[in-house]
Amino acid sequence: MADPLAKYGIYIDDLSKIHVLEPDVANQTNKLKEECQNFISKITEFQMNSHELVEIIDQLANEVEKEKMKTIGTRNLLRSVAKERNAQKQQIQAQIIEKSMELERLRIQYDSLKKIEMEQVETIEQLTVN
Repeated sequence: MADPLAKYGIYIDDLSKIHVLEPDVANQTNKLKEECQNFISKITEFQMNSHELVEIIDQLANEVEKEKMKTIGTRNLLRSVAKERNAQKQQIQAQIIEKSMELERLRIQYDSLKKIEMEQVETIEQLTVN
């Protein structure tokens, strides 16, 4: 009975159900359907994993960018501190030169005043002796 129905495209399976597809084609179709569902689930899992990976990489990129900006800021701060130190050093050196010149001027003035004092003491002694 299966053969006469087969020429009309009607098939009966082991459970006595009527099908319009050959049992081998139906089995292959079901197998293909399961493989497709497997493939879809694997693709979905791959998409989720790749999405998570992209998010992690984006977070790392943001952290790297923040650290990069901190590093640039620190480097600029160090450069400005070094420039400030050089400016202070030059200012202090200028003050040292200025104070040295003032010291020399005061030393000369002191020597001059000492000489005047000695002359005045001599004059006083001469006047008191006479």
